Amino acid sequence: MTDNNQAPQSTFRSALPYVVALILIGSFLWRVVVAAHEYPMRSEQVMTMLIDLGLLVGLIGMRERVPKALFLCAIVAGIGLFAIRLTGDAAWWTGHLSYSLLPR
Repeated sequence: MTDNNQAPQSTFRSALPYVVALILIGSFLWRVVVAAHEYPMRSEQVMTMLIDLGLLVGLIGMRERVPKALFLCAIVAGIGLFAIRLTGDAAWWTGHLSYSLLPR
């Protein structure tokens, strides 16, 4: 009976590093390709930065369970998420590489 309970848990445990890496890479690509259209509230900005930092730290903690190439891509993407914020005032607030207002 305990064997059946351990199988899903080990599957989740082995898939978690891949999910974290893919979230970091996908988030980075999304913020590079898609332009932001409005500034978020300050709490949302800080929360987004903390989530990105938490995913990055979590990935570093699970580095032994991720293929090296995927790990390096995810680390570069995670650092890139913070580097984007340093490119300008709109990027600092939105986390996106470009910012534009929608036409009215």
